[in-house]
Amino acid sequence: MSYEEKGTWSFLVVTIVVYGVYLWLVLAQLAAGTPVDEVDYVAPMLWTIGGAIVAGIVGRILLEIITPSESRRADVRDKQIDRAGEQVGNSLVVIAGLGALILAMLQVHWFWIANTIYLGFVLAGILSSLAKLGMYRRGLPEW
Repeated sequence: MSYEEKGTWSFLVVTIVVYGVYLWLVLAQLAAGTPVDEVDYVAPMLWTIGGAIVAGIVGRILLEIITPSESRRADVRDKQIDRAGEQVGNSLVVIAGLGALILAMLQVHWFWIANTIYLGFVLAGILSSLAKLGMYRRGLPEW
């Protein structure tokens, strides 16, 4: 498994786990009957985003310690897979941005707007990672 593929696996796992923690923190408040206006979501959102960055770095370092790669340089195939995977994932960033824009136009509470954007980033990361891993297994599409 190449260095870049390991990094993709690390990113995927961290993204899913950290967003799960965020949902657990926020949904617990909503389940307890806290009105949306009073849900403390900003601090958990910022902490989970920061935590994801740190966990991603630590995870990648640990993967390299446990299973060292032959090379840390991305080859042409790695770069093509990264570019194609990011293009796939970016579609969800655009969709989330449009969704947030519509919610803002409808003057929906900012809790929903912020969470729409965050969900878009998370789904983009997951889709991008899955697309990259699929390309590592099956090869690049011949568009």
